[in-house]
Amino acid sequence: MAGTCHDDGVAHTSASAGALLRHVRTGRARSRADLVALTGASRNTVSARVDQLIAANLLEEGGPGWSTGGRPPTLLHFNSRAGCVLAVDLGVTSVDVAVTDLSAQVLATAGHPIDIAEGPVPVLAEVDRLSQKVLAEAGLTPADVCAVGVGVPGPVEFSSGRPFHPPIMPGWHDHPIPDSFRRYECPVFVDNDVNVMALGEMGIGGPVQDALVVKVGTGIGCGVIVDGRVYRGAQGSAGDIGHIYVAQPDGRTVVCRCGNENCLEAIAGGGALLRDAVAAGLPVRTTREVVERAAQGDGPALELVRDAGRTIGTVLAALVNFFNPHRIVMTGGVAQAGAPLLAGIREAVYRRSMPLAARNLEITVSDAPDLSGRLGAALMAIEGFLDEDAVHQVLAQ
Repeated sequence: MAGTCHDDGVAHTSASAGALLRHVRTGRARSRADLVALTGASRNTVSARVDQLIAANLLEEGGPGWSTGGRPPTLLHFNSRAGCVLAVDLGVTSVDVAVTDLSAQVLATAGHPIDIAEGPVPVLAEVDRLSQKVLAEAGLTPADVCAVGVGVPGPVEFSSGRPFHPPIMPGWHDHPIPDSFRRYECPVFVDNDVNVMALGEMGIGGPVQDALVVKVGTGIGCGVIVDGRVYRGAQGSAGDIGHIYVAQPDGRTVVCRCGNENCLEAIAGGGALLRDAVAAGLPVRTTREVVERAAQGDGPALELVRDAGRTIGTVLAALVNFFNPHRIVMTGGVAQAGAPLLAGIREAVYRRSMPLAARNLEITVSDAPDLSGRLGAALMAIEGFLDEDAVHQVLAQ
């Protein structure tokens, strides 16, 4: 929420209970006096709302802070043990479920391979089994769960949590994913896996105002961070770059799973990389094997990965010119090829982007690609549960 400027020239922010809680959670305020200074609200108003948050077990009082004269202020701490969230990272070939506290610290986690094409009923039944398993391992019960966050590998209508014609999730269109978590009687947030990973990357690498998080795996997608928050667009489909048209120098046409021709992921995604590797005579059966050969310095595999990077970089260069991000973070199975993929991407981005847009641009590989999905799902659930309106509803109960 935007701040308002008072006569003293200081920009003040909302003084709702949810806003006060956010200030303490993020470290902007450590005491009631800090909250008064930040919001411009009266000391009585701030104290009353802080008392409500303490009664709701969301804030705790600590010891005395530093005094600048007079009685030392009592420090305030966010109580991350006030509840827990379930974080579900669904991929095309795997599922991971974690339970975290309200600061996204993982308390227990479990996962294994699955096939998303089996459909929503068996896959979500397995998610439910894993959810109960991690709760039991952490010594928690369904009543302790405050919110659930779910990332899925396809377009999602964020307001309803329903996948919308996901190309690589047959049978999932319009399935009410939140209904599978009714036993927890709490909010359920569902989003595209790349948006979720973007949240996770911001949690791992630190906040960045404007960034692109690009997943290159079976498909290709992009999480867009604007002013430190995920930008989803009008219907939640922002960042679906895997289906941008890419012309081929040799004039060849490749049909994508979505039915269109020469989509980016049909040319440079994981499946395309495996297809081209087999056509080149490499003895590989999976995309992972192609990536491993490239990482080990195999010449033909290196060139295939670098070419994929150049193709992806051509699309990213257009996004850099349009969006001018601070950082691009590469993640996903193909991104684990590391330097060869980055070399191709950087070559195309720096060659085709405008100098000013690319001057301070960082292009890196994720530091924790296996964790970002679960962490992002947890952060999505926590932010939803501790949203200003949601906190107001909790206090009104």
